[in-house]
Amino acid sequence: MEERNTGLRSRLVDVGVELVTAEGVQALSLREIARRAGVSHGAPRRYFPTHLELLSAIARRGFEELAGRGVAALGDGTAGPREQIATLGRVYLDFALTNRGMHELMFRHDLLESNELGLRDASLPIFALLVDLVGRARPDADARLVAGALLANLYGIAQLWTWGSLQLTTGADDFAPLLRTALDAHLGSEGR
Repeated sequence: MEERNTGLRSRLVDVGVELVTAEGVQALSLREIARRAGVSHGAPRRYFPTHLELLSAIARRGFEELAGRGVAALGDGTAGPREQIATLGRVYLDFALTNRGMHELMFRHDLLESNELGLRDASLPIFALLVDLVGRARPDADARLVAGALLANLYGIAQLWTWGSLQLTTGADDFAPLLRTALDAHLGSEGR
């Protein structure tokens, strides 16, 4: 029975991931997730007492995927801190632009229970890695604040790129120059 419960719990999260990926955050109702999972509309509440807990479990999957992509891209971690930050920036922007619904959900802490279901355990290590790298690249600065400002900048690039605003205003056809400019703004020029 426990295995069946774990399987259904996982299936509900799987369906939520599929739904947010295909249709965005607004599609994530308990009723729709239950319908697509083939269970009664009350079934999700046995595993996720609140809608926020189910959303948090879905967002955790996004953070796990993003972290996995980041670790794979960093490889052995022997590159310098700025190069590693640039790599993580590219991974983040690629993820955000190809997983728009999930990306939006992951950063909607107004919708999530970040202390439930290990969501903080999945999200905070990614930020801690960024803070560590920023601290090595900018030992003169408050690494948490610089990392936070850089993350906000990257989030803004992703969102404005999604809407087509940056292509219109900058004439860019790729986000790479925007990423380089953001890194220069937060970390200083490479030749510094």
